[in-house]
Amino acid sequence: MEEKHASPLVGDQEKFLKPYDPASTESRLYKEWEESGYFNPDNLPEGADRKPFTVMMPPPNATGELHMGHALFLTIQDIVTRYKRMRGYAALWLPGTDHASIATQSKVEKEISKKEGKNRHDLGREELLSRIDTFVEESRDTIRSQIRVMGASCDWSREAFTLDSKRNRAVNVLFKRMYDAGLIYRGFRIVNWDPKGQTTISDDEIIHEERPGKLYTFKYGKGFPISISTTRPETKLGDTAVAVHPDDARYKEFIGKTYQAEFCGAQLSVKIVGDESVDPAFGTGALGVTPAHSQVDWEIKDRHGLPVIQVIDERGKMMLGNESIKGKKIAEARELIVAWLKEEGLLENEEDVKQNISLAERTSGVIEPLPKLQWFVAVNKPFTLEHSEIPGIASGSQTTLKEIMRKAVAPGGISIIPEHFEKTYFHWIDNLRDWCISRQIWYGHRVPVWYRGEEVVVGNAPEGEGWAQDEDTLDTWFSSGSWTFSTLGWPDQTPDLARFHPTDLLETGHDILFFWIARMILMSGFALGQIPFRTTYLHGLVRDAKGQKFSKSLGNGIDPIVIVEKFGADAARMALIVGNTPGTDLKLSEDKIKGYKHFSNKLWNITRFILESAQGVPAGAALNEADLALKAEFDELAASVTKDLDEYRMYLAAEKLYHYAWHRLADELLEASKPIFRGADTDAAASRAAVLLSILESLMRLLHPFMQFVTEEIWRSLPGNKGSMLMIAKWPTA
Repeated sequence: MEEKHASPLVGDQEKFLKPYDPASTESRLYKEWEESGYFNPDNLPEGADRKPFTVMMPPPNATGELHMGHALFLTIQDIVTRYKRMRGYAALWLPGTDHASIATQSKVEKEISKKEGKNRHDLGREELLSRIDTFVEESRDTIRSQIRVMGASCDWSREAFTLDSKRNRAVNVLFKRMYDAGLIYRGFRIVNWDPKGQTTISDDEIIHEERPGKLYTFKYGKGFPISISTTRPETKLGDTAVAVHPDDARYKEFIGKTYQAEFCGAQLSVKIVGDESVDPAFGTGALGVTPAHSQVDWEIKDRHGLPVIQVIDERGKMMLGNESIKGKKIAEARELIVAWLKEEGLLENEEDVKQNISLAERTSGVIEPLPKLQWFVAVNKPFTLEHSEIPGIASGSQTTLKEIMRKAVAPGGISIIPEHFEKTYFHWIDNLRDWCISRQIWYGHRVPVWYRGEEVVVGNAPEGEGWAQDEDTLDTWFSSGSWTFSTLGWPDQTPDLARFHPTDLLETGHDILFFWIARMILMSGFALGQIPFRTTYLHGLVRDAKGQKFSKSLGNGIDPIVIVEKFGADAARMALIVGNTPGTDLKLSEDKIKGYKHFSNKLWNITRFILESAQGVPAGAALNEADLALKAEFDELAASVTKDLDEYRMYLAAEKLYHYAWHRLADELLEASKPIFRGADTDAAASRAAVLLSILESLMRLLHPFMQFVTEEIWRSLPGNKGSMLMIAKWPTA
């Protein structure tokens, strides 16, 4: 009978006698990983020879703390990064934060107002910016700490900030080059104006709230031939036309004619125009055109050469009307105008309706479309793209920014996961208007334009006296739009830029498909003639167990840091990824997270059983036929998981590994192995010990991208792994 000898792991088995403790494990392991330098792909074994794989972290706003949405993207991106690193890639995951100009300035201003009773004008620009810088640095420290708590293996040595000096240089160079190409201009156009925040804002900074309203049907005057319907009678003091569909038989005879009317103290000259954008079935089929206060009406104005009359000022007060109306706020003026219509016998109908009101997300101010002199990016203007790697656009050819955005999402270009969002993307591109990039706030990249009398200089500050820089700052999306390449050293031709761009994966929420993703495609296409990333993976929202959005008012929020402290990062990550298909919302509860904490303990107990069973069993045994079959079965699982990860089906890979570990390995194989280890057949015991150790080691590799801490801790106690690091171990192959 062959003599039994001890496994080399006798001394390491003690820790498995106690339950797995995430609290004492996770911070220790993360510190070791970070100090190893292996988050930086340049430091990986044979780092220079590895094929690059690049993920850019969507920079969290520097306004506070991480929420479960951040925890989700950190989980998905870390899974991909760790997987690619183990597959032998130079995996770069570049972290950073976004200065989030309006959100950040608004938050600091509110605090100052609350504590000191002062506004930004009381402090002045320099003092306010100093206060904001202090707040942002503290906030960024918090965010960095929380990203580490989630176990994110990002390259901190390359960390970036959208408002640091390197990004400021990139923004200024990009602005200058786009201006020189004729793609940036200063123009008088309709913008989203926030009367409360006193700035233009982008579409993504608007929230929509359904409120009760009224649809009024009336005529401008008794001699006017057409009735119109509107929910905003106060703007009708600025009407310069009535638009009807050119084929509408009711109004054909009036098209081309102009009528005069006295409307609440305003003298109107209203032209009847035929325009195919008008829906004959809505209201009376006739649209009162107010070019100064509607984007749709502004476009009708452009098509028909109509004048523009502004009715409402930047403070949301009336500029025109009789003495009772002029200077009044919008709501009050509306009531006065409706009363006047009734007195004059012009009001034909008053109907209760539901309205979608546009509000500024940060201030809750009601958005007022206003004509303003602002800086814009022209998306339809042709220019020459000197160098192009974009499918369907040749180097040196004429193109437009809109065409770049269309052609980039094509075979050989960018793929969007899930695919159905491509239709949404193209629909948005088809309706894209010129992009307003200037903001009337102080925190952000200052518009790099200087004025002296009639002289204008764009780019670097000019020499000489008397120059004044443009007071406006640039839209946050202008700077974050260059994120994939400014973080790699552009406008310089750096080794990083040559090696890691285009990036491979952009993973983010589907709600910013247009506002950030599309603008990165625009910016990268113009600056480099490249797509910014090869794949866009869109996740949904994280909701509570009832499917409701997390909100302070509902009190249903889940703080990811509290969850990690309670259950461990591995449990939080598994709860966020299992069952989470791309583009769909995820229901999350503490019970689900708790279940995956039990799974961490299950892995711990599986390891204890296998190591104890292998104790004293001869090492290096050949596998018998039954155990070869078990190894082949596991190899099939590994191949399936690998395919899932290659195709970004992280949710399926995680679920397969969970079910194999808990049900197949623990419930079936370990139970079936107990009589073998208790039996007299030492060859069978040695074979079973060998296959279980092999499966356990490979299972830890497969699970590591998902549950990085418990797998790393187990790995170091397996035979032959002392002193090695699972994070850089090779991915299992059959």
